Amino acid sequence: MTDINHPDLWRDRIPWPGADSHKHARGRLGVVSGDACHTGAARLAARAGLRIGAGLVKVFCPPEAAPVLAVALEAVMLSPFRDAADLARVAEPMGAVVIGPAAGVTEATRDNVLALATLEARLVLDADALTVFADAPDALFDLLGPQDVLTPHEGEFQRLFPDLLTAGRETAAAEAAQRAGCVVVLKGSRTLIAAPDGRVRVNANGCPWLATAGTGDVLAGLIGGLMAQGIDAFEAASMAVWMHAHAAGRFGPGLIAEDLPDLIPAVLRDLQP
Repeated sequence: MTDINHPDLWRDRIPWPGADSHKHARGRLGVVSGDACHTGAARLAARAGLRIGAGLVKVFCPPEAAPVLAVALEAVMLSPFRDAADLARVAEPMGAVVIGPAAGVTEATRDNVLALATLEARLVLDADALTVFADAPDALFDLLGPQDVLTPHEGEFQRLFPDLLTAGRETAAAEAAQRAGCVVVLKGSRTLIAAPDGRVRVNANGCPWLATAGTGDVLAGLIGGLMAQGIDAFEAASMAVWMHAHAAGRFGPGLIAEDLPDLIPAVLRDLQP
Protein backbone atom coordinates (compact mmCIF):
# COMPACT_ATOMS: atom_id res chain seq x y z
CA MET A 1 0.00 0.00 0.00
CA THR A 2 1.39 3.41 -1.01
CA ASP A 3 0.44 6.72 0.62
CA ILE A 4 1.60 10.30 0.18
CA ASN A 5 3.51 11.19 3.35
CA HIS A 6 1.63 13.93 5.19
CA PRO A 7 1.14 15.01 8.83
CA ASP A 8 -2.46 13.79 8.71
CA LEU A 9 -1.05 10.24 8.76
CA TRP A 10 1.02 10.64 11.92
CA ARG A 11 0.33 13.99 13.63
CA ASP A 12 -1.43 12.31 16.56
CA ARG A 13 1.64 10.13 17.23
CA ILE A 14 4.11 13.00 17.73
CA PRO A 15 5.52 12.61 21.28
CA TRP A 16 4.73 15.70 23.35
CA PRO A 17 6.17 15.85 26.89
CA GLY A 18 3.79 15.95 29.82
CA ALA A 19 3.99 17.98 33.02
CA ASP A 20 5.90 15.20 34.78
CA SER A 21 8.35 14.47 31.96
CA HIS A 22 12.10 14.36 32.62
CA LYS A 23 15.06 13.90 30.30
CA HIS A 24 15.31 10.13 30.68
CA ALA A 25 11.59 9.70 30.10
CA ARG A 26 11.96 11.57 26.81
CA GLY A 27 14.42 9.05 25.44
CA ARG A 28 18.18 8.55 25.05
CA LEU A 29 19.89 8.85 21.68
CA GLY A 30 23.47 7.89 20.87
CA VAL A 31 25.42 9.06 17.82
CA VAL A 32 28.73 7.49 16.78
CA SER A 33 31.36 9.97 15.57
CA GLY A 34 34.20 9.54 13.13
CA ASP A 35 37.83 10.34 13.89
CA ALA A 36 39.23 13.71 14.96
CA CYS A 37 39.00 15.15 11.44
CA HIS A 38 35.47 13.84 10.84
CA THR A 39 33.28 14.96 13.75
CA GLY A 40 30.92 17.41 12.07
CA ALA A 41 28.43 14.85 10.79
CA ALA A 42 27.92 13.38 14.26
CA ARG A 43 27.44 16.85 15.72
CA LEU A 44 24.76 17.62 13.13
CA ALA A 45 22.93 14.37 13.85
CA ALA A 46 23.18 14.83 17.60
CA ARG A 47 21.83 18.39 17.56
CA ALA A 48 18.96 17.27 15.34
CA GLY A 49 18.14 14.51 17.80
CA LEU A 50 17.98 17.04 20.64
CA ARG A 51 15.82 19.46 18.66
CA ILE A 52 13.31 16.76 17.74
CA GLY A 53 12.80 16.04 21.42
CA ALA A 54 15.15 13.32 22.68
CA GLY A 55 15.79 14.06 26.34
CA LEU A 56 19.44 12.98 26.41
CA VAL A 57 21.83 12.80 23.45
CA LYS A 58 25.35 11.47 23.69
CA VAL A 59 28.10 11.31 21.07
CA PHE A 60 30.40 8.28 21.18
CA CYS A 61 33.82 8.87 19.68
CA PRO A 62 37.34 7.45 19.30
CA PRO A 63 39.58 8.86 22.07
CA GLU A 64 41.53 11.11 19.67
CA ALA A 65 38.30 12.87 18.65
CA ALA A 66 37.27 13.71 22.21
CA PRO A 67 39.24 17.01 22.50
CA VAL A 68 37.73 18.22 19.23
CA LEU A 69 34.19 17.35 20.25
CA ALA A 70 34.49 18.54 23.84
CA VAL A 71 34.92 22.16 22.77
CA ALA A 72 32.08 21.94 20.23
CA LEU A 73 29.33 20.28 22.27
CA GLU A 74 27.15 21.86 24.93
CA ALA A 75 23.87 20.09 25.76
CA VAL A 76 25.07 17.02 23.88
CA MET A 77 27.10 14.69 26.09
CA LEU A 78 30.33 12.94 25.10
CA SER A 79 31.71 9.48 25.76
CA PRO A 80 34.94 8.13 24.19
CA PHE A 81 35.25 4.43 23.39
CA ARG A 82 38.33 2.31 22.63
CA ASP A 83 36.93 -0.45 20.43
CA ALA A 84 33.68 -2.14 19.38
CA ALA A 85 33.21 -3.95 22.68
CA ASP A 86 33.70 -0.69 24.57
CA LEU A 87 31.19 1.04 22.26
CA ALA A 88 28.60 -1.61 23.07
CA ARG A 89 29.23 -1.00 26.77
CA VAL A 90 28.80 2.79 26.68
CA ALA A 91 25.86 2.61 24.25
CA GLU A 92 23.93 0.00 26.24
CA PRO A 93 21.59 2.51 27.98
CA MET A 94 20.52 4.17 24.70
CA GLY A 95 17.08 3.69 23.18
CA ALA A 96 18.37 4.41 19.68
CA VAL A 97 21.78 4.85 18.07
CA VAL A 98 22.78 6.56 14.81
CA ILE A 99 25.90 5.21 13.14
CA GLY A 100 27.45 5.92 9.77
CA PRO A 101 27.76 9.68 9.19
CA ALA A 102 31.50 10.26 8.58
CA ALA A 103 32.24 7.06 10.50
CA GLY A 104 34.76 5.89 7.89
CA VAL A 105 34.58 3.00 5.44
CA THR A 106 36.72 0.83 7.67
CA GLU A 107 36.74 -2.51 9.43
CA ALA A 108 36.27 -0.60 12.69
CA THR A 109 32.95 0.81 11.46
CA ARG A 110 31.82 -2.66 10.46
CA ASP A 111 32.80 -4.01 13.88
CA ASN A 112 30.98 -1.13 15.58
CA VAL A 113 27.75 -1.92 13.70
CA LEU A 114 28.05 -5.59 14.62
CA ALA A 115 28.55 -4.66 18.28
CA LEU A 116 25.61 -2.24 18.38
CA ALA A 117 23.36 -4.86 16.82
CA THR A 118 23.75 -6.98 19.96
CA LEU A 119 22.03 -4.29 22.05
CA GLU A 120 18.34 -3.55 22.52
CA ALA A 121 18.85 -0.07 21.06
CA ARG A 122 17.18 0.53 17.71
CA LEU A 123 19.59 1.50 14.94
CA VAL A 124 19.65 4.18 12.25
CA LEU A 125 22.32 3.19 9.73
CA ASP A 126 23.47 5.81 7.25
CA ALA A 127 26.36 6.52 4.90
CA ASP A 128 29.54 4.63 5.81
CA ALA A 129 27.67 2.12 7.99
CA LEU A 130 25.93 1.00 4.80
CA THR A 131 28.91 1.12 2.46
CA VAL A 132 31.07 -1.12 4.67
CA PHE A 133 28.60 -3.94 3.99
CA ALA A 134 28.56 -3.49 0.19
CA ASP A 135 30.54 -6.72 -0.27
CA ALA A 136 28.21 -8.74 1.98
CA PRO A 137 24.82 -7.03 2.40
CA ASP A 138 23.20 -10.17 3.81
CA ALA A 139 25.58 -9.96 6.76
CA LEU A 140 23.98 -6.60 7.54
CA PHE A 141 20.41 -7.68 6.88
CA ASP A 142 20.81 -10.63 9.25
CA LEU A 143 21.41 -8.14 12.07
CA LEU A 144 18.35 -6.00 11.52
CA GLY A 145 14.75 -6.00 12.68
CA PRO A 146 11.59 -4.09 11.71
CA GLN A 147 12.39 -1.28 14.17
CA ASP A 148 15.76 -0.49 12.58
CA VAL A 149 16.20 2.01 9.72
CA LEU A 150 18.51 2.29 6.72
CA THR A 151 18.81 5.75 5.12
CA PRO A 152 20.62 5.38 1.78
CA HIS A 153 20.82 7.80 -1.10
CA GLU A 154 20.64 6.09 -4.48
CA GLY A 155 24.39 5.37 -4.66
CA GLU A 156 24.42 3.68 -1.26
CA PHE A 157 21.18 1.88 -2.11
CA GLN A 158 22.76 0.51 -5.29
CA ARG A 159 25.68 -0.90 -3.30
CA LEU A 160 23.38 -2.88 -1.01
CA PHE A 161 20.64 -3.73 -3.53
CA PRO A 162 22.37 -3.74 -6.94
CA ASP A 163 19.51 -5.52 -8.70
CA LEU A 164 16.52 -3.46 -7.57
CA LEU A 165 16.59 0.10 -8.97
CA THR A 166 15.91 -1.05 -12.54
CA ALA A 167 12.36 -1.85 -11.41
CA GLY A 168 11.75 1.79 -10.42
CA ARG A 169 12.34 3.58 -7.13
CA GLU A 170 9.03 2.74 -5.44
CA THR A 171 9.22 -0.97 -6.22
CA ALA A 172 12.90 -0.99 -5.32
CA ALA A 173 12.31 0.60 -1.91
CA ALA A 174 9.48 -1.80 -1.09
CA GLU A 175 11.50 -4.86 -2.08
CA ALA A 176 14.58 -3.58 -0.25
CA ALA A 177 12.64 -3.18 3.00
CA GLN A 178 11.34 -6.74 2.72
CA ARG A 179 14.80 -8.10 1.89
CA ALA A 180 16.53 -6.21 4.71
CA GLY A 181 13.71 -6.82 7.19
CA CYS A 182 13.72 -3.19 8.32
CA VAL A 183 12.55 0.28 7.32
CA VAL A 184 14.32 1.72 4.28
CA VAL A 185 14.41 5.46 3.56
CA LEU A 186 15.46 5.89 -0.07
CA LYS A 187 16.47 9.54 -0.23
CA GLY A 188 15.90 11.80 -3.21
CA SER A 189 13.67 14.58 -4.51
CA ARG A 190 10.73 12.29 -3.68
CA THR A 191 12.07 10.35 -0.72
CA LEU A 192 10.46 6.96 -0.17
CA ILE A 193 9.82 5.40 3.24
CA ALA A 194 9.25 1.65 3.03
CA ALA A 195 8.41 -0.86 5.76
CA PRO A 196 9.09 -4.60 5.62
CA ASP A 197 5.34 -5.29 5.81
CA GLY A 198 4.83 -3.66 2.39
CA ARG A 199 3.77 -0.14 3.38
CA VAL A 200 5.35 2.67 1.35
CA ARG A 201 5.06 6.43 1.76
CA VAL A 202 6.12 8.89 -0.90
CA ASN A 203 7.34 12.23 0.38
CA ALA A 204 5.95 14.92 -1.89
CA ASN A 205 7.32 18.05 -0.17
CA GLY A 206 10.95 17.54 -1.23
CA CYS A 207 13.03 20.70 -1.29
CA PRO A 208 15.97 21.48 -3.62
CA TRP A 209 17.70 23.50 -0.89
CA LEU A 210 18.48 20.17 0.81
CA ALA A 211 21.02 19.42 -1.92
CA THR A 212 23.96 20.42 0.26
CA ALA A 213 26.46 18.50 2.39
CA GLY A 214 25.33 17.34 5.81
CA THR A 215 21.57 17.45 5.40
CA GLY A 216 21.40 13.66 5.37
CA ASP A 217 23.23 13.58 8.70
CA VAL A 218 20.54 15.84 10.13
CA LEU A 219 17.83 13.55 8.80
CA ALA A 220 19.47 10.52 10.44
CA GLY A 221 19.52 12.41 13.76
CA LEU A 222 15.86 13.39 13.44
CA ILE A 223 14.82 9.80 12.81
CA GLY A 224 16.97 8.57 15.68
CA GLY A 225 15.66 11.24 18.04
CA LEU A 226 12.07 10.22 17.37
CA MET A 227 12.87 6.53 17.69
CA ALA A 228 14.60 7.19 21.02
CA GLN A 229 11.27 8.60 22.23
CA GLY A 230 9.59 5.28 21.46
CA ILE A 231 8.05 6.12 18.10
CA ASP A 232 7.58 3.21 15.69
CA ALA A 233 10.42 3.24 13.14
CA PHE A 234 8.20 3.63 10.06
CA GLU A 235 6.28 6.50 11.66
CA ALA A 236 9.50 8.10 12.96
CA ALA A 237 11.02 8.01 9.49
CA SER A 238 7.84 9.43 7.95
CA MET A 239 7.70 12.28 10.47
CA ALA A 240 11.39 13.09 10.15
CA VAL A 241 11.47 13.09 6.35
CA TRP A 242 8.47 15.44 6.12
CA MET A 243 9.69 17.81 8.86
CA HIS A 244 13.21 17.87 7.39
CA ALA A 245 11.90 18.94 3.97
CA HIS A 246 9.35 21.36 5.43
CA ALA A 247 12.03 23.07 7.53
CA ALA A 248 14.25 23.47 4.46
CA GLY A 249 11.38 24.91 2.45
CA ARG A 250 10.62 27.46 5.17
CA PHE A 251 14.25 28.63 5.12
CA GLY A 252 14.77 28.66 1.35
CA PRO A 253 17.88 29.87 -0.52
CA GLY A 254 21.18 29.78 1.32
CA LEU A 255 20.26 26.84 3.52
CA ILE A 256 23.18 24.86 4.96
CA ALA A 257 22.96 21.75 7.08
CA GLU A 258 23.85 23.65 10.26
CA ASP A 259 20.63 25.66 9.88
CA LEU A 260 18.31 22.66 9.86
CA PRO A 261 18.25 21.49 13.50
CA ASP A 262 17.38 24.97 14.75
CA LEU A 263 14.47 25.20 12.29
CA ILE A 264 12.76 22.14 13.78
CA PRO A 265 11.15 23.88 16.81
CA ALA A 266 9.05 26.09 14.53
CA VAL A 267 7.96 23.06 12.51
CA LEU A 268 6.99 21.24 15.69
CA ARG A 269 5.09 24.29 16.92
CA ASP A 270 3.02 24.28 13.74
CA LEU A 271 2.17 20.60 14.34
CA GLN A 272 1.08 20.99 17.97
CA PRO A 273 -2.56 20.14 18.65
